[in-house]
Amino acid sequence: MKLSVLDQAPVTSGNTAVDALRKAEELAILSDELGYHRLWMAEHHGTETHVSSAPEVTIARLAAKTKNIRIGTGGIMMMHYSPLKLAEVFKTLSAFSPGRIDFGVGRAPGGDRDAIYALSEGRQPMLNNMYEKFATTLKLINDEVPEDSLYKMVATPSQITLPEAWMLGSSGNSALKTAQMGVGYSFAQFFNGEMSKEILDTYKHHFQPSVFMEKPKINVAYMVTTAETKEEAEFEALPQDISRLWLMKGRIGQTLTPKAAQDYPLTEVDRMTIQRDRKLHLVGSAKEVSTQLQEEQAQYGFDEAMICSIPHSQEKRLEVYRLLARELL
Repeated sequence: MKLSVLDQAPVTSGNTAVDALRKAEELAILSDELGYHRLWMAEHHGTETHVSSAPEVTIARLAAKTKNIRIGTGGIMMMHYSPLKLAEVFKTLSAFSPGRIDFGVGRAPGGDRDAIYALSEGRQPMLNNMYEKFATTLKLINDEVPEDSLYKMVATPSQITLPEAWMLGSSGNSALKTAQMGVGYSFAQFFNGEMSKEILDTYKHHFQPSVFMEKPKINVAYMVTTAETKEEAEFEALPQDISRLWLMKGRIGQTLTPKAAQDYPLTEVDRMTIQRDRKLHLVGSAKEVSTQLQEEQAQYGFDEAMICSIPHSQEKRLEVYRLLARELL
């Protein structure tokens, strides 16, 4: 199984934004050494709990610090940027790191209403043209001039190695469109746990080859906490479980330490919710989680598992990726 990394540059309690970015660099270097296939940076706005607000900048740094791993965005939030700017940015990245850059995009805002309003400079954001915007961007990346009076030039730099292009999804609504555009499909299982064979088969059966991708490719993003034992994994996972409970209740805060999480008052309903959401957050020993990933790959037919892991300490986070590499790479 191919293993990849999704990093959100989380700021856990007791740490700073600068710490989070330095730890993102450390994770990228380790992932490269361990043989992970790709690493993507997410995009979040208007929050102090994640500092992945400029993934296109961060991945430039990470690509320069690594040698073999693919580096990209998972994903850049298209609604905030023009197709020309997106093409220019990713063509530049690919010129510096040919054959290693992924242009992964999402149709969501990556932030709340205030962030959307600020990013659009107070104008009404365009929310219903994401597929058209993506198609235009792909043409610009491929040195084409779109059939639109707005575009009268080839995006530069030109004649570069094309990045891989990917569309993110979490409900299956984008599977058909993604297939028809001839790009990779990344399913965010950790969003709502609604992956199905039907969704992935729809993408595979309707895939049309393109200059960006010859064959269909699917990766599935999981939230994972693992350790040498299931008990230790549960201990490290509880802060993230509580963060999800907070999010469901409209509260956002820095991830607790494992000790503080153990002391946090949870209702019986809270504990039932945590157990129900184990399809969103895989928790267990390295062997247990690896077996589950292999079983789900066989069941659903995806190509690679993309691992997002947010233990409180960097030491424990890096250990997750080491343990999974030991079992699966």
